[in-house]
Amino acid sequence: MSTPTKYVYAFAEGSRDMAALLGGKGAGLAEMTRLGLPVPPGFTVTTEACKVYLATGAEPPELGVEAGRALADLERTMGRALGAPDDPLLVSVRSGARFSMPGMMETILDIGLNDQSVAGLAKVSGDERFAWDSYRRLVQMFGHTVMGVDGDLFEEALAARKTHRRLSGDDELDPDELALLTEEFRRIIRRETGEDFPTDPAEQLTRAIRAVFDSWNVERARVYRRREHIPDDLGTAVNVQAMVFGNRGPDSGTGVAFTRDPATGEKGVYGDYLPDAQGEDVVAGVRNALPLTDLEGIDPRAYADLRRHLRTLEDHYRDLCDVEFTIERGTLWILQTRVGKRTAEAAFRIAHDLREEGTIGGDEALRRVDGTALTRLMFPRFAVTPDDVPLAHGVPASPGAAVGAAVFDSAEAVRRAAAGEDTVLVRRETTPDDLPGMIAARAVLTSRGGKTSHAAVVARGMGKVCVCGAEELSVDTAARRFTTAAGAVVHEGDTLSVDGTAGTVHLGALPLTASDVGRALETGIAAGPLTAAVLETLGHADAVRRLQVRANADTPEDAARARSLGAQGIGLCRTEHMFLGERRELVEAMILARDEQARQHALAALLPPQRADFTGILAAMDGLPVTIRLIDPPLHEFLPDRTDLAVRIARADRPDPHDEELLAAVERMHEQNPMLGLRGVRLGLAVPGLMAMQVRAIGEAVVQRLRDGGRPHAEIMIPLVGTVEELRLARAEAERVLAEVTAETGTPLDLPIGTMIELPRAALTAGRIAEAADFFSFGTNDLTQTTWGLSRDDAEASFFPLYLDKGVFAVSPFDSLDQQGVGRLVEIAVTEGRAVRPGLQTGVCGEHGGDPDSIHFFHRTGLDYVSCSPFRIPAARLEAGRASLADGDRGGNGSSS
Repeated sequence: MSTPTKYVYAFAEGSRDMAALLGGKGAGLAEMTRLGLPVPPGFTVTTEACKVYLATGAEPPELGVEAGRALADLERTMGRALGAPDDPLLVSVRSGARFSMPGMMETILDIGLNDQSVAGLAKVSGDERFAWDSYRRLVQMFGHTVMGVDGDLFEEALAARKTHRRLSGDDELDPDELALLTEEFRRIIRRETGEDFPTDPAEQLTRAIRAVFDSWNVERARVYRRREHIPDDLGTAVNVQAMVFGNRGPDSGTGVAFTRDPATGEKGVYGDYLPDAQGEDVVAGVRNALPLTDLEGIDPRAYADLRRHLRTLEDHYRDLCDVEFTIERGTLWILQTRVGKRTAEAAFRIAHDLREEGTIGGDEALRRVDGTALTRLMFPRFAVTPDDVPLAHGVPASPGAAVGAAVFDSAEAVRRAAAGEDTVLVRRETTPDDLPGMIAARAVLTSRGGKTSHAAVVARGMGKVCVCGAEELSVDTAARRFTTAAGAVVHEGDTLSVDGTAGTVHLGALPLTASDVGRALETGIAAGPLTAAVLETLGHADAVRRLQVRANADTPEDAARARSLGAQGIGLCRTEHMFLGERRELVEAMILARDEQARQHALAALLPPQRADFTGILAAMDGLPVTIRLIDPPLHEFLPDRTDLAVRIARADRPDPHDEELLAAVERMHEQNPMLGLRGVRLGLAVPGLMAMQVRAIGEAVVQRLRDGGRPHAEIMIPLVGTVEELRLARAEAERVLAEVTAETGTPLDLPIGTMIELPRAALTAGRIAEAADFFSFGTNDLTQTTWGLSRDDAEASFFPLYLDKGVFAVSPFDSLDQQGVGRLVEIAVTEGRAVRPGLQTGVCGEHGGDPDSIHFFHRTGLDYVSCSPFRIPAARLEAGRASLADGDRGGNGSSS
């Protein structure tokens, strides 16, 4: 007989290991309760209850009984009853998904207040203003979150009342004004919804829990999950917790603390504190908070207690912790903890420092960073001079450099981004509804808030440049402009440069310079704590990884740069790029040749520059493998555009005979679908002498390098093979030419000859193809196109945005490998190829070779190497190391120390 499902857990019943059931917040509250920290008691409604609700539209039948029992236990613990008229227990209702989704779902505070209990709260607290402030907060939050009233209506009523009384802050409203404001909020609810604000505490609690469940599927939450690749079927837990109050006067307050700086990773206590306020005020950034260190002067005892609890949590979690707390009349309460979101810089520094402190080992330090973060650190930064005076200074909330046109609402940021324009989203403060604009913009700039505001937390999680709390700016969203303290006015569309590292904003586009991390990766020389952390972590990745990392490089310069970034060879050298520029005329001559003699003459002219290219690349990669792909695209790509030629001829009084000859060739070679036409191995077999010229150039380059004392390792790759017969014919031609070069030079040449697997048929018949191949290289760009039956250039410009928006794709299959479809073909080809030829070398040379998720797949599939553009090599090295750890396959020669 199966055990009945349990839907409610008291905090004392859970632990950090139950995040899937209790959500991250609930698991954190349970763990802190187990540690003996001062956590207000409460209980968690599980994600399983949410799943039932979302699937059926109703709570599980058992939930009411379990929640009622948990509430009764909470009332006994607190010695008060929910919403009791004399001494009411009030509770908060907060969302808490398994994975942190800051600000995306709902929170309702002060559940249990009504016209009777507000009087009891005023009496028992001795503070009438506090009681009415709590009541108006409940009506406002409940009206917006649970009953769907436009939140701006409440804000406008609040602003109007302050204006009428000539007040500047919410905290200046007296009890009578707050009572009138509360009644006005209730009238707004009645007008907008046709129903009254519910005064029954039990109904408030039930409806609040449902509203949190419903918030799992609000648009901003769905957008956030798509961006962060969080599954849609996890659901959220709901945490019901006894209220503690930071809005009880100057000896009370609320704040957010980090055990280390989430922007830089530096050790110390960082965060914000807001006296006489509730927790949502800090996150919303409605008032600029004080630095957390100011709390030491305001309440030394609470500050010391907080420092002690922060040390406990970091020691326990062995990581940066993000902690929400409230002080009520001098008593400290811890309301939440989670492993904190951090910038790329902070991720590397924290992992490195914790390793140096002996808290974690090298393997764990490597697990805590990723290739995406490393790539961000390689982005350029602003080259600022003393003459570059900022428009304003703010809090450096999320580092980096971004330039874009100022926009003042989320919709405009999305619209301009869709048109290809870079933007900077400027707001007084952001709300969760601004998420689409934050994703679309290059940077976020706010005039309010600190490092723990919504804008800062979300931007850091996305790796988005962000400056918060630029108080010198007066933002007028209605007029779509802001004014600086010096009187400068910036309108929508004006260009801004936002420096998230320095916390500054400049008018115009500042020049960029290479990042310190990028330079350190090329030179191997650390220039500070961050670069030292990156180099050491990358070195550990190299020590444990099994996958080699090669580069896609077509010139000696690219090859040299790739090698300096750690490439272990070239996985794809595209020979067609060598036919462009000044050499295009030589290719045209070959195409226009009227007979075999003319064609051979043109090919002979192409041979020396091809040989020189290969010689230079082999020299740059001396001692390392260089996989050279023979010409792949159709020949018409080397001719002028068909329309341009026709127009030029039509407009000419006396058309150039050469242009007419070119147009005739273009017309003759025109194909309806050139991607599937005369290209790759088909071209090599159909155009006499073309393949032979390229193979001869490779062979002669190898001979030249050997004579120069080099150690060349060239490999010849035949593209677009669909059948073993094609490969056998191409291989025979290549071996014939290499034998000729050997006979002419006296230098034996035994170069590996393999093929690209980029057609489904090639993958499905890989066992046959392996009979004639020394290696396989998966061209996953074309393999994705031919498997999905689409043209990348057309699809990405037409229906891909729709597919991403509707969830058909979680991510573009060209950005990250489609593991179920294209990946299955890769697995089949590797398995069947090695069954015929044990030890068959396999690699990938599409840009998927630089994608983190794809690299993990290639490691699991047993490939020998990945190859990617030079800029992505460091990230690929890092991810290859992380893939070894995830698989339990520490393939290198390093240790975990």
